[in-house]
Amino acid sequence: MLRFRSLLSSSSSLVSRIASLASSSSSLTLPAYGRAACSNPSQGSSFLARGMSAVASAPGGSNLLLRQLFEDESYTYTYLLADVAHPEKPAVLIDPVDRAVDRDLNLIEELGLKLIYAMNTHCHADHITGTGLLKKKMPEVKSIISKDSKAKADILINAGDKIHFGNLFLEARATPGHTVGCITYVTGDGPNQPNPRMAFTGDSLLIRGCGRTDFQGGSSTQLYRSVYSQIFSLPEDTLIYPGHDYKGYTVSTVGEEILYNPRLSKDEATFQKIMEGLNLPYPRMIDIALPANLICGLQEVSVQSV
Repeated sequence: MLRFRSLLSSSSSLVSRIASLASSSSSLTLPAYGRAACSNPSQGSSFLARGMSAVASAPGGSNLLLRQLFEDESYTYTYLLADVAHPEKPAVLIDPVDRAVDRDLNLIEELGLKLIYAMNTHCHADHITGTGLLKKKMPEVKSIISKDSKAKADILINAGDKIHFGNLFLEARATPGHTVGCITYVTGDGPNQPNPRMAFTGDSLLIRGCGRTDFQGGSSTQLYRSVYSQIFSLPEDTLIYPGHDYKGYTVSTVGEEILYNPRLSKDEATFQKIMEGLNLPYPRMIDIALPANLICGLQEVSVQSV
């Protein structure tokens, strides 16, 4: 359970931290965004959708292979991670999309990896997860989603759980607010783990934005506190890999988003007003995607705890 009281009691230290970042922003080492090569986002996304990588390899000299893949209808990022130093090269997919499953499997085969987990950051409303199709093609792959999502999966995880693949692991951090079951997956903190760390934030935190909070049990108050306690509490050089992008951005950092996120750099009351005033249309795919994703992308599975 998130410790919101602790967060609120330490708000003055957060303000001091933001002020410190702002005063030293000229000396921050920030990553290149890696915009799509052309100005049209759909054209740029076609390049990534063919299985190319926006990130050649993980930073920090760890044994992690990272590929960032883009699906250009729902503007969804799928992330392929693998421990390439391990004899079996075990791999995980975060937020696969049904339309791109063949692309993902082809890339996994080309790289000689062994997919063991298909993971979702939350129960999506804008596309159908590829988890069900992946399990149909590779029955040995286990699906993962948070227990709080109320969706089906082979493994239901809670905050603090660790997902191991080879000698690497991802830590699950509960970041509800966009939906009640949102999870951010963060690379491990320890020897031989990626440095800087990486956070795969789903829709909880986007580059210069965040997910909407007006459906699926969303709450702007909860999202604000989730981001500050579970994501903005990470080291400032932690790399942010979002679940979607609509402007051609690929990666950011915690320090950058604290300073420049037009919603979450504000105080909580201002953030709530911003979110209440969005007046977003009803999600186009929700009536199809949500029921499918609640049963793991049309794939019946046996459920267990991690």
